[in-house]
Amino acid sequence: MSLKEIQNQVDEWISKLKIGYYKPLEILAQMVEEVGELSRELNNRYGPRIKKSPKDTADISSEMADILFAVVCLANSHNINLDEAWKKHMDKLTSRDKNRFELK
Repeated sequence: MSLKEIQNQVDEWISKLKIGYYKPLEILAQMVEEVGELSRELNNRYGPRIKKSPKDTADISSEMADILFAVVCLANSHNINLDEAWKKHMDKLTSRDKNRFELK
């Protein structure tokens, strides 16, 4: 599934809601909250923090999907095509870093 297909899927779902997309800062706040949940889980698994209960385990892939959903909502609310944005980003990395790393 392309990013554009994901964007369309999210847009179709959002269009069924009366309120539509949240305001940009509200979407950002949601994204930050989701990043915090992912951070907490990674810290629980790999950091010095000890879980209170072994049952207190979040699904890392689910947390990442929550972040992706928020990113897509923000992109959609700004009419940003993430496929194009991703291509530009990778082109920039490829040209900027072509002599920086030994690429395969």
